[in-house]
Amino acid sequence: MTPDGYIRHLNTAAESLLGVSGNHARDRHLPSLLDGLAPLGALVERSIASGRTTGLEFSLIPPYQQGEAMQVTARATPLRAERVGFVVLELIDATQWRHIDRERALIHQHDASRRVIYQLAHEIRNPLGGLRGAAQLLERQLATDELREYTRVIIGEADRLAALTDSMLGPARSLRREVLNIHEVLERVRTLAVSEAPGGITIVRDYDPSLPPVAVDRDQMIQAVLNVVRNAVQSAGSSAGEPGRVVLRTRALTNWTIGSQRHKVIVNIEVEDDGPGVAPELGDSIFYPLVSGRTTGTGLGLPLAQEILSRHGGLIEYRSRPGQTVFMLRLPLQAPEAAAGGGS
Repeated sequence: MTPDGYIRHLNTAAESLLGVSGNHARDRHLPSLLDGLAPLGALVERSIASGRTTGLEFSLIPPYQQGEAMQVTARATPLRAERVGFVVLELIDATQWRHIDRERALIHQHDASRRVIYQLAHEIRNPLGGLRGAAQLLERQLATDELREYTRVIIGEADRLAALTDSMLGPARSLRREVLNIHEVLERVRTLAVSEAPGGITIVRDYDPSLPPVAVDRDQMIQAVLNVVRNAVQSAGSSAGEPGRVVLRTRALTNWTIGSQRHKVIVNIEVEDDGPGVAPELGDSIFYPLVSGRTTGTGLGLPLAQEILSRHGGLIEYRSRPGQTVFMLRLPLQAPEAAAGGGS
C-alpha cells in the first residue's frame, strides 16, 4: 500500500481474512474498505515516521463473521522500491491462537479441579462412614422414638453428603461407547427439558442433518448435555420477566484442535440462551465444582458435564454477554485412542 493508505495489492490470505477481493480493494483507501480499519491508518503513519516495523492489536468484524469480533494483530513495515515508498501491512487472525490458549487453560483448570475434588471427596467420605455407623449404633441404644429421630437426622445428612461427594466424583463406570446420531441425544434432552421448563420458554432446534455418526456413551452424553441445557433454561429470558428462548444447534468443525490433539472433524453442539449472561466474577471459575450463579444451584452440573466431555476427548467452552450466552460442547468424531491409531 502507499504511505497515505491506498491499497495496491491484497494477497489471498488478506482477501480471506477481510472477506473482500483484491480487485474490489485495489486503489481504495484502507480505512474505507471495512468498518473498524481506522486504527490501521494511524499504524501506517507511525511506521512511515519511524522508518521501522510497527504493530498493534485491534478488533474487527468482517461481513462473514455475523457480528462476532475477530482479534487481529497488524504489522506495518515501510520499504522502498524504485524510489517509491510503500508499506507492507500484515494482518494476522489472533482469534485462533487465543482460542487454543483458552482451551489449554480450561483443560489445565479441569485437571487441577479434578485432582482437588478427588482428594477432598475421599477425605470427606472416610469420616462420614464412621459418623453414620456410630449414629446407627447409638440409635439401637435409645429408648424412645423422639430420641431416635435425632440419630435419623444424622444418618440422613451423612447420606446426603455421601451422595454429594459421589456427584462431585462424576461417573464411576467406564464409557460404553456406541455409534449413534448425536441428534438422538439432543432430542432426548429436549424432551426432558421441555417437560421441566417453566411456561413461556421456547426450545428451538437448529440442527445440521449432514453430521456423521459419533461414538459416545449415550447415557453419559445425555447427562452432560442435559446439565448444560437445564442451566440455559433456568437462565433464559430477560430480567423484566419476558419469556426466554433456548437454541440447540449442531455443526461440524474441520481441522479443529482440542488441547494438543488436532482433529479433522469434530461435532460442535451449541446451547444458546437469551438470559442476562454469566456474571463477570464467575467467568474464570464457572467450571469449578460448587460454583453457581444461582442461590439454589449446587454448582455441580457444569463440572460434571465437563468431566464427561473430557472422558470422550472433548471440551466445553462458552462465550457470554447480556442477551446471549452460548455453551459449546466440542466432541471428536473418533475416540482419542482411535484417532491416534490405537485400539478401542
